[in-house]
Amino acid sequence: MKNHSLSAKGLSLSQAQSVSNLCNQRAKDIQASISVINNATKVITIDGKEYTKTVGNAIPYEIVDLLKEKARLHAAQAFLMENIRAKDEMLKEVRSRRFNSNIEGPESPRYTEPEYIDPVDEQWGWEQLSTNEYCEFLEAEAFASHIGQFIHGGGKLDKLRKELPTMELLEWAEIEDGKKTPVVVSAHHTSEYLADLHEDLSGLHREYEQKVNYYKAKVKNLVTLENARIARVNADNQSAANEVNDKLITEYKTARQAWLAQVSKATNEFEEARQKETAQIAALRIEVSPIFKEVIDGFLSKLGKE
Repeated sequence: MKNHSLSAKGLSLSQAQSVSNLCNQRAKDIQASISVINNATKVITIDGKEYTKTVGNAIPYEIVDLLKEKARLHAAQAFLMENIRAKDEMLKEVRSRRFNSNIEGPESPRYTEPEYIDPVDEQWGWEQLSTNEYCEFLEAEAFASHIGQFIHGGGKLDKLRKELPTMELLEWAEIEDGKKTPVVVSAHHTSEYLADLHEDLSGLHREYEQKVNYYKAKVKNLVTLENARIARVNADNQSAANEVNDKLITEYKTARQAWLAQVSKATNEFEEARQKETAQIAALRIEVSPIFKEVIDGFLSKLGKE
């Protein structure tokens, strides 16, 4: 794929895998801290002594930074894994190439077939973006997804907002048969605060979602335009092929001798080029995009240099 950052300098694949693992673990830790957020501390009094029934975990003031960090971690991990896969696919592709030894000489006149270019698909469209554009898309998609998970229906913030207005401020616990003891419920959020937080995060979510939609629309437009161009090229190729076919019979005798020499030469050149390209790809490293540099460098400092 085109949107990789492989070059002669940068991270080795082992470093990239280690950093990817650390990104994943840190993201899990952040998610764990978000998952325990609730709306109240519950205290029960027994024989004049207070006991905490439910430990309160309010939304931390740095929740936006935590969500952004989690998104950055996932985006950085996606960037690294994309490049690890890209190098592996490049090596597999080169190593799997085989010279077409079944090429047959022109034993009899053959009409040429027009070169047909297959229509491109959406993957092609994504590959037309610059590496920076693709990285921006990955980041925006990650931000939109993780903020959306927090604020949309079924998310933590949505559950907190629904729960708060109906929460009883006084509960009763049956400690002994027939005897109820009051449980003091202390809410640590207000509906106004949760609404304001939802509004702020919704604004961020819309901003990132707009960027995601922009790139998706751009890719679709690129694919549409390219397929229109390919259709025109295929029509021209068909016309050209028709003209060539008129000359094939007279060119047959000289073509056979030339073909034999070309096959021998092409076979040798193909193998030399394949070995050279394989060595070049094997030496590639991952050049870190500036978008992910801070996240990746932070983990590299812990790993040390290879």
